[in-house]
Amino acid sequence: MKQLFGILLAFCLCSSTFAVPETEVAVDTFAFTTVKEVPITSVKNQASSGTCWSFSGLGQLEAELLRQGKGETDLSEMFVVWHNFVDKAQKYVRMHGTLNFAAGGSFQDVLDCIKDYGIVPNEVLEGLNYGEEKHKHNELDDALKAYLNVVVKNPNKRLSTGWQAGFEGILDAYLGKLPEKFTYKGKEYTPKSYAQSLGLQPADYVSITSFTHHPFYTAFPLEIPDNWRWANSCNVPLDELMSIIDQALEKGYTVAWATDVSEKGFTRKGIAVVPDANATQGVGSDQAHWLGISQSERDSLVNLLKGPVPEKTITQAMRQEAFDRYETTDDHGMLIYGTAQDQNGTRYYKVKNSWDTTAGYEGSWYASVPFVQYKTVSIVVHKDVLSKELRKKLGL
Repeated sequence: MKQLFGILLAFCLCSSTFAVPETEVAVDTFAFTTVKEVPITSVKNQASSGTCWSFSGLGQLEAELLRQGKGETDLSEMFVVWHNFVDKAQKYVRMHGTLNFAAGGSFQDVLDCIKDYGIVPNEVLEGLNYGEEKHKHNELDDALKAYLNVVVKNPNKRLSTGWQAGFEGILDAYLGKLPEKFTYKGKEYTPKSYAQSLGLQPADYVSITSFTHHPFYTAFPLEIPDNWRWANSCNVPLDELMSIIDQALEKGYTVAWATDVSEKGFTRKGIAVVPDANATQGVGSDQAHWLGISQSERDSLVNLLKGPVPEKTITQAMRQEAFDRYETTDDHGMLIYGTAQDQNGTRYYKVKNSWDTTAGYEGSWYASVPFVQYKTVSIVVHKDVLSKELRKKLGL
């Protein structure tokens, strides 16, 4: 037994080729074949900032412009971040500091920003006004929070009329001043007129989730800290949630995906799976060795995770329990843009991340169907993806 595990472990730690029978596939590698891929813009880098929601939300809208034949556009994530910090600060102060104030956000923050303030190209406001080449928001985040905490402490016994100007001054210093007008490709715009020129309609997008603590086919604000706007999501059963994702991709739309990346099966090398270390059957000939090793040996292989492993079967109840017990948290926003198969014919979703092209598969991840079933907090899709029957049920 120990000898067998030693052989398996060696495969995970080196790149040498293992000769196996033709009916089996070595477990030390993933080999993916793309099945469906929706055009997307280039992978960006949020670097040391908690702004994935802005990168993925705008990534979806950039893909929408591609779908509409309007070419590749690079929209300013930090324009969206700037405005949302101000909106969030206003609410934080009105709530006497009891609202969550942090760098995180939701996809609705992107849509509401465009609706209320417009948008600008990234070259107009890149948001690197503080001596860094990449986004590095630790100092900015702490400075904004500390400033607001002084405001809500109310040392003057009533709020000054200048606190917001001071707050915006911090944002100006780090991210740059917002342009009232700008020239882009020979034309003059305001942020609102530029958004109008793109034809983006924020009202065309809907947030979908799947939990049982609210009735299905109703809308409710997801109880997660980053949903500081208390924006609603439409609640549907798990099978319908997955069907919506598949329908979107089939029709040529991307899916903004809010998920939990703190799981053991989410690797920094571009894989997201839900390993079943207790699997005892149905693992297939390619995983024949799995049944012949101990539990601790299986756990070790899961930790290394360099090739396909058996995965859990996900149910609605499992999703709910993980959410209720803080095992599923709203950690990260990415963009689902396609499907693929591994060497065993197992289906995965192709996901655009915002951790630069040096991470994962040149910036993309492969998320298994069980992972998406289990760890999806919410998605945003264009309303045209939904069937007429479902839109009627949801009142859309």
